Amino acid sequence: MAWFRRRKEQAAAGGRAAGREDVAHLEQFVRSRRGVEGFIEPKTTVTETTLLLVAWDGEWTRRRVASPEAARQFGNRLAIPVYDVALVGYPRRMREYNARRKRRPEQT
Repeated sequence: MAWFRRRKEQAAAGGRAAGREDVAHLEQFVRSRRGVEGFIEPKTTVTETTLLLVAWDGEWTRRRVASPEAARQFGNRLAIPVYDVALVGYPRRMREYNARRKRRPEQT
């Protein structure tokens, strides 16, 4: 399975390929939150393909993945739905979560 690229296959655009740490972070996020859905973000000139995970309350995280197919396999393995963000867009709950965090006063 292509969960990550070997270090010698560095991502030309982002300078770093997806690694085991990225996959472990995504797995931990899914296992510690409810209602998680995945959104595949396509490769750009700046970043490699990423998988954005969004929980039921809008909390989110993203990490590099080896390919869109690797992201789909990740979703299948952990039994979460995975969508193509270019087709469905970003979920409203994510934008609302970001707005709530922005309104929250700085904690010192």
